Parts: sequence; C-alpha cells; structure tokens
Amino acid sequence: MNRLIITGASSGIGRAIATRFLVDGWDVLNLSRRPNPDAGVDNLACDLAVPGALEQCAERLQAAVVDAERVCLVHNASVMHADRADALEAEHLRAVLELNLVAAATLNRLLLGRMGAGSSVIYLGSTLAEKAVPGVASYVIAKHALAGMMRATCQDLAGRGVHTCMICPGFTDTEQLRGVIDGNAETLAAITGLSAFDRLIEPEEIAETVAFAAGAPVLNGALIHANLGQRER
Repeated sequence: MNRLIITGASSGIGRAIATRFLVDGWDVLNLSRRPNPDAGVDNLACDLAVPGALEQCAERLQAAVVDAERVCLVHNASVMHADRADALEAEHLRAVLELNLVAAATLNRLLLGRMGAGSSVIYLGSTLAEKAVPGVASYVIAKHALAGMMRATCQDLAGRGVHTCMICPGFTDTEQLRGVIDGNAETLAAITGLSAFDRLIEPEEIAETVAFAAGAPVLNGALIHANLGQRER
C-alpha cells in the first residue's frame, strides 16, 4: 500500500496532486483547514499556520506511515501576500514562515524517520525560489528558505533510500493566483505573457510532474522549474 501525505490539498495544485495519486491507487491523507471534497481523500483538519497544531496530530500522522510500503510526503501548503521588504513587519513574516516553512520542518521531524526505502519528500517551490519580483517579499523569502530545506533533506537522508526534490511551478491557474491578481486584466495579461507558451499552467500539469518525481530517485536533491519556459525580462 502506498500513501500520499500532502498539505493544503483542498484546492489548486494540492487538490490536483491528490487526484493524480488517487488515480494511481494511492491512499491520500490531506492536512489543511478546509477538506478536500473528492471521494477517497482522507482529511485531517489542521491549521498549519498555528504554532504547535501539528503536534496535536502527531499520533495519527505517524500511524499513517506505519503500514505503508511507500510514502510520498508533499509539502504543498503556502500563502502569498502582497508585501515589500522595506515594510515587512516581523509579526507578519513570522506568520508566513510558520505556514510556508515551519510546518514542513515539523512534518519532516515527525515522519521522515518512519518512512521506508522507496519513499519520497517533494517540496512545492516556485519560480521565486531562485529569483524575486517586487511586491511579494515574504513569499520570496519563504520559498528561498524551502529550497535550502530540500537540499538539507537530501544530505541528511543520504543512505536511507528516501529521495527528495523541489518542483517549482511558474504562474499556475489557481485560486491563490487569481486572488492576488484580483480581477486585474492587465496583470493577468502581463503574467500570461511571461510564459513562452502564452498561457497559465494548469494545476494538473504540476500534479503530473509531482507524480513522476515521486517515483524518480535520480532526481534526489534537484530543484526543477516547471514553468513552460519563462521569458526573462
């Protein structure tokens, strides 16, 4: 029995990943505030932005990996706010890092030691894990740090038969992106125009990439941009 444990699979890329793994016959456990509505997904309600919330779920999470032949742990949950480096309040940054970074580190501590050979840890990054654009400072900071966590995971798990990598989507057609755009047609056109294919990425395309990565130990330690090829400005 193979089990996917994923954060933030109630919508967007996370939901698409859960659906893709269900098709392949995996058991799926989603951790998020809102449930994934799809049949076959086991939902564990947890607000990852609350310090200590995962500790309350530790027993159930650890039980979920005991009977699994392979586990794929996908760190997907994240939040993007409009903010700037020259006006970034410490309290705001801490809250962003709690969800985008600390939750992933906590799950690693709780689960990695119980995951057997053939398992994988997939981090969902962003084009902004290796570059920056103005106006989303806390998100850029968090995704850069998450890339470091993935590389540390690769080194610290060496010899265990568990591989890791980071998939970095470009602009993907999700509720979160639409919320940031806030109906601005010019912004949407500008973002779409950055792609070499002149379109947004579909969440299902990222899900397919994650499914491939879960079964590809040769990618261990790799940071993979999945962005249709962006036009550099």
